Amino acid sequence: MSGITGLGTNYNLPNYTGILHQLTPDDTPFFSAIGGLTGGGQSTDTQFEWQQYDLRAAGQPEVVEGAPAPTAQGRVRGNVSNVCQIHQEKVSVAYSKIAAVGKKAGLNNEATNPVRDEVDWQVEVMLKQMVRDVEYSFVNGLYQLPADNTTGRKTRGILDAIETNIVNAGTALPATTAVAATNLFTSTAHGLTAGDTVVFTALTGGAGLLVDVTYYVIASGLAANTFRLSTAKGGTEVDVTTDLSASTAYEGVDLTTTVVDDLLQAVYDNGGISEQDTATLMVNSAQKRKLTKAYAAAYGQYQETSRNVGGVNLTTLETDFGRLNVMLNRYVPQHRLIVTSLEQCTPVFLEVPDKGHFFAEPLAKTGASDDVQLYGEVGLGYGTEKSHGTVLALKA
Repeated sequence: MSGITGLGTNYNLPNYTGILHQLTPDDTPFFSAIGGLTGGGQSTDTQFEWQQYDLRAAGQPEVVEGAPAPTAQGRVRGNVSNVCQIHQEKVSVAYSKIAAVGKKAGLNNEATNPVRDEVDWQVEVMLKQMVRDVEYSFVNGLYQLPADNTTGRKTRGILDAIETNIVNAGTALPATTAVAATNLFTSTAHGLTAGDTVVFTALTGGAGLLVDVTYYVIASGLAANTFRLSTAKGGTEVDVTTDLSASTAYEGVDLTTTVVDDLLQAVYDNGGISEQDTATLMVNSAQKRKLTKAYAAAYGQYQETSRNVGGVNLTTLETDFGRLNVMLNRYVPQHRLIVTSLEQCTPVFLEVPDKGHFFAEPLAKTGASDDVQLYGEVGLGYGTEKSHGTVLALKA
């Protein structure tokens, strides 16, 4: 089911009867937990920054009586910055479509059309789409600060922000190439079996492939030195449109408590997850199941209790580094696990005077339709990146 790419009319936007159900999920747990559309900070520039500092290593002083004051010390501050990313959409509905609420397509035509105000409904749904884009960007966004207005600003998401606490749990594959004509990958004695997962962290050539995406080995073409990949278990082969001449590829490995605890220790040692109410593991569906299984099998410590953070109901997990929230997030790559200190995260909005942030406004009339623009600018403030961490190349 495709969306309307232009003006909504009676022909490309027909009415139906019966209960209206939503096909696509619109949950945004990370964005909601750190403030959502009604919380967070404000900026008066397209870029915003925050400060960070560190303390000298702790030690035991040895000071004699009557000693003069020691050499002066001071702590140096540093800055971190991000950008507000523009989110802009438009809804356009013809006058005839607005008026003809009784015109229906489909069966049961004596029943009532549940959408009585087409413009309001289209605006509501478009806002849901925009907020999903914010959630995706806050998790996966790749930083882009353009030099001019020929390209757009892109906010740095939490994964792009993490530099220090990165654990690559995967097994490196031998040199891996691919032929576009056959979609066949070659990697000598790769040891893969159908259902195994592969993640690329670097690609030379190989158009059609992406880094940081979970691919599944399928039975077609699988041999000692060759294999094909799909984006779904048992799915159709991915279409490689140019030859892959070189890559850095990893076979996914199963999540274990050791892998998680190693990451938690790294984050803790660097000053993160110190506030237990907001220390959070973010995972997609595959790692959520493996996380539950791993900790239950090892310790029987998995607790199906709940904790409410920013209006998001989270389960919790007992670990060696305290009780952590477990946030199920469909935008985290399936091969990833993220640990984040939520108290350091916030949305930062660029508010347009007299309009606010994420607002809808009517556009000038150019024909027999109501046209509405939706607009907002927001970026992710994430504190110090050392307070967060991620594991990649986990088997999905």
